[in-house]
Amino acid sequence: MSNISISSQKPKLNFWQIWNMSFGFLGIQFGFALQNANVSRIFETLGASKDELPILWLAAPVTGLLIQPIIGYYSDRTWHKKWGRRRPFFAIGAFLATVALFLMPNSTQLWMAVIMLWLLDASINVSMEPFRAFVGDMLPNEQRTSGFAMQSFFIGIGAVVASALPWMFTNWFGVSNISADGMIPDSVRWSFYLGGIAYFSAVMWTVFKTEEYPPDDLEALKKENTEAGIFGGLIESFLGIFKMPKTMVQLSFVQFFSWFALFAMWIYTTSAVTSHVYGTEDSSSALYNEGADWVGICFAIYNGIAALVAFLLPVLAKKITRRMTHLVALFCGGIGMFSIYFITDPNMLLVSMVGIGIAWASILSMPYAMLSSILPANKMGYYMGVFNFFIVIPQIVAAGILGVLLKTFFGNVSIYALIIGGISMIIAGLLCLIIEDKEA
Repeated sequence: MSNISISSQKPKLNFWQIWNMSFGFLGIQFGFALQNANVSRIFETLGASKDELPILWLAAPVTGLLIQPIIGYYSDRTWHKKWGRRRPFFAIGAFLATVALFLMPNSTQLWMAVIMLWLLDASINVSMEPFRAFVGDMLPNEQRTSGFAMQSFFIGIGAVVASALPWMFTNWFGVSNISADGMIPDSVRWSFYLGGIAYFSAVMWTVFKTEEYPPDDLEALKKENTEAGIFGGLIESFLGIFKMPKTMVQLSFVQFFSWFALFAMWIYTTSAVTSHVYGTEDSSSALYNEGADWVGICFAIYNGIAALVAFLLPVLAKKITRRMTHLVALFCGGIGMFSIYFITDPNMLLVSMVGIGIAWASILSMPYAMLSSILPANKMGYYMGVFNFFIVIPQIVAAGILGVLLKTFFGNVSIYALIIGGISMIIAGLLCLIIEDKEA
């Protein structure tokens, strides 16, 4: 175990300092939101069938599984007098993700889009994982719930804009949202271009506007890096799952069912809405693309709700505890996912998104606030990377079984994937009752 700690004195930061250190998440969420709202659409446009979608999406969880623990481990052990500890990873990830965002919408074959998804998700993970540890690095314990709430706010704002971009380009600027068979619409392409610019700009704002605390003992840090070596670091990263504190183990069960539900939603909402609400499965039709654009609006709404709710969650947590706040939020999300089955008017989908947005705000903040309270400062990045296993493992499980379940038991009807997701979200809420949270 590492004996290296960051600066032991952590003064409280003011609002604008927390704003600047979190601003990069605005850009990161441009990448995630464009991916979540449009990748299934891109895959179906390039010829993917419904039961193939989960496997094609496998890139997202696998890259997280491989990259985040490693990035967490090495970002704990990085220090540069100019760039700091986490910021080099922010910058590298932002550059690579921007390249992927420009290339993906120009894919002409399904395999090209799949490769771009691997590149995009890997790059986002390089930027994102150190941002979670950044809050623990920079803020005293009593400000961490607010720090993660600020991240959730920027995640919500970024996702609102990014998710709605294809609809905005079509309805505000007259950019076409339909194209020839096997071609990605111009509205989607221009959305990805703008998203790439936003991603890079926002992350670099944090890089240049925030200064990090140096390690207490630089010589000890250098010695530890030499002793660990590259392969030693890799091994320790993946063995971290066997060294988790008790509260982290309890949170892992909640995370598993939360992220299984989210992955089901991201994969199947476009297919479910276009077929169940709009009544079409022809990905080249105007009606399908109208429905797909509306899914982007729905995703924008739930992220907008998350941005608004983000600052209410710390207030509620002070009254009813963090674990009960998370339970209530997850129940709202489960009910929101269930309700989509009963909807025939596309406008009513926005009501469902309110519940999902409340859950999303809590998923992005409450588990990390509870976790950071019990982690040693010198292992913050390492354990945040290990914690990511319980985001990516459920997604891998979902990728492996959702397509089979739909094809075998539900006649390949996509709406049932959202029902399964709603059940999973409710289970996650109930599991909050087992968490032993050490409140600040």
